[in-house]
Amino acid sequence: MNKNFAFKIEKELGQGTLARAGVISTPHGEIKTPAFVTVGTKATVKAIPPEVLKDLGAQVVLANTYHLYLQPGEKTIKNHGGLHKFMNWSGPTMTDSGGFQVFSLGSAFGKGISKLIKGRGANKNFGSDFEQEIPLPEQTETARDKKVAEMLSAKMKAELGSEQSEKFGDRLDGEDQSMMKPASIDAKGVMFRSIIDGSAHYFTPEKSIQIQNDIGADIIFAFDECTSPHEPLHYQAEALDRTHRWAKECLSYHLKSGHAPDQALFAVVQGGRHESLRRESARALAEMNVDGEHFDGYGIGGSFEKEDMSSAVLWCNSELPKDKPRHLLGIGEPEDLFDAVENGCDLFDCVMPTRNGRNGSMLTRSGKINILNTEYREDLRPIDESCGCYTCKNYTRSYVAHLFRAKEMLAGTLASVHNLYFLIHLVDEMRLAILDGTFAEMKERFLNKYIK
Repeated sequence: MNKNFAFKIEKELGQGTLARAGVISTPHGEIKTPAFVTVGTKATVKAIPPEVLKDLGAQVVLANTYHLYLQPGEKTIKNHGGLHKFMNWSGPTMTDSGGFQVFSLGSAFGKGISKLIKGRGANKNFGSDFEQEIPLPEQTETARDKKVAEMLSAKMKAELGSEQSEKFGDRLDGEDQSMMKPASIDAKGVMFRSIIDGSAHYFTPEKSIQIQNDIGADIIFAFDECTSPHEPLHYQAEALDRTHRWAKECLSYHLKSGHAPDQALFAVVQGGRHESLRRESARALAEMNVDGEHFDGYGIGGSFEKEDMSSAVLWCNSELPKDKPRHLLGIGEPEDLFDAVENGCDLFDCVMPTRNGRNGSMLTRSGKINILNTEYREDLRPIDESCGCYTCKNYTRSYVAHLFRAKEMLAGTLASVHNLYFLIHLVDEMRLAILDGTFAEMKERFLNKYIK
């Protein structure tokens, strides 16, 4: 579909795996896969300038459609000449569809559900909840506050009227205001409330693509419904049908928009933890076309039970076409990246390295460390003695610990630089191991030291 987008497989590992090394070509450069995709939610990677991102090895940045639509608005970005010029990043870019934010503000709101629900065990410096669970952004920001819920309720009643408000399941009186869900899904799209000012908005598949066309990333995603793995089978099937209908609408609109030659469109496979639904979704989206034009690649979405993720990825990639790239959405723990690569994924994005970094959690070859622990106050070693990042080459654990304790802004920058470098180069090592046929040995060597 996109003449300026291509995917070439350089080597398939074999050895009972679906792992492969390849190259994705975009209008703004190549992405050597497998590759870790850096998340710049609001057209910035928090506390890190684009020049530093490039120096630490980032190949591609993913921004968030939902957040950029709310602020500053897609028209502002378009007036700058698109996302690349807006954020001064010359390399490849991606935008998600906003579907996961709909999930986090809808069926997952207030339930404490994360992208990964359960952990594999506690790290020596953190409990399993801290290490493995990454809270949804909206669960930790203003949308969770009672004041915002009350504001949303009042604005909804004023703007939509009582009848429409009731249609979307809102409770508008007394103490029930604080329990209101700000997002609701219907057959055509999603009504949600702004986490900034409480205003009402409605996303359809066409609206999501229009916004992403205006933002101008190299790779964009079809609008989908991301369900909780705890939802019953009948709802998973209903949501899957909706996701497939929306995908077809996205593809049709994108082809008519005139942006298809410059932007690759990926569909998103859903289906929860059910093998039958995951395989059905992968097959349906692989076959889906409009006038013979198919999707340029595929994302694997959903909120996973930790122990289910590897199986779900394998089910999907066993059905998806081999000659199209596959992106696992929202996954970034090192052990999960190994499983994803082994099961045929080419790209992965996650806020974990920067979010955890800003809170003092840092990645090392021996596992995560909490730099705020007392033992690091006088530790003169770098964060990781085998790491070549700017932070490790110039600063000690003691200094970084001091910055965090003093609440200096530089603390988050240095920790984020290190964590991003760690993951980006870890996946680069996986790529080299695929090319030379030593992936299994490399995986065992790393995980034996990392997971204790």
